[in-house]
Amino acid sequence: MSTAGSSFTDRLLGRARLGGLLSLAAPVLAIVFAGLITSIVLLATGDPPLETLGVMIDYGVQPRTMVLTLNYATTYYLSALAVAIGFRMNLFNIGVDGQYRLAALIAAAVGGAAVLPGPLNTVLVVVVAMLVGAGWASIAGLLKVRRGVSEVISTIMLNAIATALGAWLLNTDRLAVEVAGSNNIGTKPIPEAARVPGLALIPGTGTKVFGLIILAVAMGVLYHVLLNRTRFGFDLRATGRSESAAVASGVNVKKMVLIAMIMSGATAGLIGMPQLLGASYSYSLDFPTGLGFTGIAIALLGRNHPVGIALGALLWGFLDASSNILQLHDISPEIVAIMQGTIVLSVIVAYELVHRYQISAGQRRVSKELAGKTPARPEGASA
Repeated sequence: MSTAGSSFTDRLLGRARLGGLLSLAAPVLAIVFAGLITSIVLLATGDPPLETLGVMIDYGVQPRTMVLTLNYATTYYLSALAVAIGFRMNLFNIGVDGQYRLAALIAAAVGGAAVLPGPLNTVLVVVVAMLVGAGWASIAGLLKVRRGVSEVISTIMLNAIATALGAWLLNTDRLAVEVAGSNNIGTKPIPEAARVPGLALIPGTGTKVFGLIILAVAMGVLYHVLLNRTRFGFDLRATGRSESAAVASGVNVKKMVLIAMIMSGATAGLIGMPQLLGASYSYSLDFPTGLGFTGIAIALLGRNHPVGIALGALLWGFLDASSNILQLHDISPEIVAIMQGTIVLSVIVAYELVHRYQISAGQRRVSKELAGKTPARPEGASA
């Protein structure tokens, strides 16, 4: 069942399968290289790199900024988990962005209708979001297993369709209402009884961390246990590494592809929930976008490991939160976008370099072992 999409994913993700201390080398090299490029850009624009970094760190450790970092990281983490589920199957689910936006829109409309009272409405919103995300992702999964359509192509097209469908639904004639005191429109606000209160985790500020950070942590634990401690996770990872070997061991590859896409989409449906239930309480024109593409970068940086993804999400959250101070120091905040983009590019290059080093080291080790086992030639024997 080899396709252009799976071949592309093989090339991209195959370099991330490293071991030992080398597993840390690639992301560290990527961050160092991104810092070097960013420093060159800062010097070219007349801004001192060390002073700029100091400004960002000083602002980043302030209580309010730390809360913003955690809130950013919560949504980024869920996004990266959704992408990583596909990556572990060698599936490139680029459609996470469309899946979470469509899921958040429909879930917000259901929550605003207050079909169920109090916390039951909260549960309903989350379940609807997961179902919509899973259903939208299953289209790409079915196209792949039934017609051999690359998930890369189908999810890109589904992103465009989701954007158009969302724009059609978010209309005052359908799911939206006018927001009082502004030109914005959005779904009906979710009742206060169904909202998820924030957590006062950082002292020194009245700003609270999203209450659904607990959900993000739980999803990380579930992701690790499911993929590394169950037969299903073993079959999924085995299929991602070698479809022929998986088939030989009795695994239904098409079924695993479809399940992986559904799981990825269901997780994608959760991405907008911390913002929806913990801050905005409505899906409007200014609801956060682009989180799915950020998740791709963080999943690659974290090597699809829940702890690595968490560190990558915190790094991304810190960069986004601390960029707010740069403009006050006459430094372009776009420098953060340059650094993030450089990390995305350099992490692939770093994986390739470390991967080649690992192969070379393995070949040298095997050569030494073979040389050591070569039997000695008897004395006087002819060549």
